[in-house]
Amino acid sequence: MDTHISSEILNKVRQVEIKTNRLVDETLAGHYHSVFKGRGMDFDEVREYVPGDDVRTIDWNVTARTGRTYVKKFTEERELTIMLIIDVSASGEFGSDSQSKREIMAELGSVIAFSAVRNSDKVGLILFTDEAELYIPPKKGRTHILRVIREILFFQPEGTRTDIAAAMDFVNQVIRRRAVAFLISDFCLPGDFEDSLQGLRPKLQITNRRHDLVAVSVNDPRERELPDIGLLTIEDSETGEQVELDTTLPEIRDGFARLADERRKELRRSIRSAGVDLLELSTDKNYLPGLLNFFSSRERRRH
Repeated sequence: MDTHISSEILNKVRQVEIKTNRLVDETLAGHYHSVFKGRGMDFDEVREYVPGDDVRTIDWNVTARTGRTYVKKFTEERELTIMLIIDVSASGEFGSDSQSKREIMAELGSVIAFSAVRNSDKVGLILFTDEAELYIPPKKGRTHILRVIREILFFQPEGTRTDIAAAMDFVNQVIRRRAVAFLISDFCLPGDFEDSLQGLRPKLQITNRRHDLVAVSVNDPRERELPDIGLLTIEDSETGEQVELDTTLPEIRDGFARLADERRKELRRSIRSAGVDLLELSTDKNYLPGLLNFFSSRERRRH
């Protein structure tokens, strides 16, 4: 039985590797490099321009002073550390389309991991519920990346609830070197949504000061609007609490959609007010265009 499970897991990891490798090769590698790698350049000295040098490296101050063209010389790019901080609480198992939120999060994490390894960067992983459940320190190499992907896909968490603030505390304790940290979650926060956001915002700010924090929100269309299908029992997968709704009533459907929309806007405001970039994805849409647009907008802001 164990052998069967192991081969099943290996096959799934291999499928994800093939699919995400193709995406990285065809569309993402260049974007990743231009968005994240420039920050690793160390200025070394100036030297006289030779034909073929990139004109963008010309040092105009020295050129004006000497009357000859000089370029800035940089040392090799330092490697980056990429941290994947992924929410594995129970609400991630939900999906009304072909993939659950957790599966989208796993694939996205894999794409980022393979982009990083292609650029000789280190990748680390934190999986969390209401506490950090798994920490894999940043390392390089394909074998390490395959382990990271296996854990993202198949890790069985102990907890069911979500505590993103605790995850941010854990990141700041264990990751000493500045990293690009991807917080990937459905942001199903416990208790009062606004109170939870108020408590989360300062934690996001602290993490973003220490690292380059990117928030990725993954949601499902059924969390935004209800279908008209009669009596429907909705269960909170993290607390087990159940509510029965009559979806034939327009006011029930409208109220549900309005509340979901307000929460989404509030989440957007809170994350951006903390200075953190936000990428919003949905299980019913291909995540790749959203990821490419996100990389492009970051690239434009940097130039």
